[in-house]
Amino acid sequence: MSDARRVLERLLRKGERARLRGDTPPASLPMTEASAREYLALRTLAERDTFHAQVALAERAGAIAVQRDSHRGDGERLLRLTVIDLDALADHLGIALLDARVGEAADLLARWLPQFPVLGEVLDAWRNDRKVRGHGPETAPDLADAAHAVQARLADAAHERILRRESARLFAGRVQASKRLEQLTPWLDLLTRGSLATDGMIEKEHVWASLGLRREPQPLLIAGSGTLLLDEGVELPLATAFLGVPLDALQGVRTTAACLLSVENLASFHDAARAPGADRALLLYTGGMPSPAWRRAYARVLDALPAGLPVWHWGDIDEGGFRIAAVLAETASARGRRLQPWRMSPATVQRNGSEEHVPPATVLTAMCRWAERAGWHDVADDLRARPLSLEQEALPAELPHANEASP
Repeated sequence: MSDARRVLERLLRKGERARLRGDTPPASLPMTEASAREYLALRTLAERDTFHAQVALAERAGAIAVQRDSHRGDGERLLRLTVIDLDALADHLGIALLDARVGEAADLLARWLPQFPVLGEVLDAWRNDRKVRGHGPETAPDLADAAHAVQARLADAAHERILRRESARLFAGRVQASKRLEQLTPWLDLLTRGSLATDGMIEKEHVWASLGLRREPQPLLIAGSGTLLLDEGVELPLATAFLGVPLDALQGVRTTAACLLSVENLASFHDAARAPGADRALLLYTGGMPSPAWRRAYARVLDALPAGLPVWHWGDIDEGGFRIAAVLAETASARGRRLQPWRMSPATVQRNGSEEHVPPATVLTAMCRWAERAGWHDVADDLRARPLSLEQEALPAELPHANEASP
């Protein structure tokens, strides 16, 4: 790109911002170090002649006005470039203006707007020259691909799929089709969250799991005492430390357990399965963010339990942990159950030295919001009183008992 073109594109962008603000004075650039350093850096006559010639072409196209130094003998030194016709300048440079680019994006995304209202917020942000997740309207094709993928996964919510195999199926014929879903992760998150904001770092595994996508097949891991009721009348005793069964095969459970405890992380699940009192609890491993298929299996377990049996969840004390809890609480509530927090409040966790951290303010706000969405208002208050981020694996496994108050 030539020096003159860089300066003219800078003028074009300034003109676009002025149009968005509704400014009356035309946008202009003084040929100073701050605005046109390329011009001041020219050292040879040939370089200067080339720059002047390219500016003169834009002037001749009726796009800009040029102020030159009339006090110099040659009258050639440029002092200021001013936009006369922004559209003519865009045509001269071969660049589509923002309103045209947003218009193209809106046309591409129109079919998805009824299903994903957040796309309207995306287009509004772009119309006002604001980035969304660091990108402008040029990424509308990625958003359209993400909408296609989310729609397909919602229609197939009864099953979990292997991430790259499903990607290859959805985008067959594309270059690197098997990796397309991974490339779209920020947009998948936006559409499933329904929000422009990210509330911190995107946990990609959680995003994929929320759509029933896994890197490899994952059974439902369950531990405790009782019998699993599977398809076609098959009954499978929980006679070992844990069992793994296909999510869609589980139809119910018979158990003498005093409570149900879901566990976010695999290591903590295995620790809990070996902890004292494990025979009094029914344990479920969520696999991180529970997928739609996992939540359906969870609902079948809830339906099979006695009405008064306590239901608990134990996860990381961080944004992802409380987001998982909110998803589980929604499923439990739909089955007439109240999900209780187990060891997820700072008030119930002893100080753990280097293992615990104070989350940034924005992350803490997101943690409290997800805790409240789970119905855990006391936990949110405890987090505000003692901001804390702590991984579940840093705590030894302990199990709740049916007669304990919610910690």
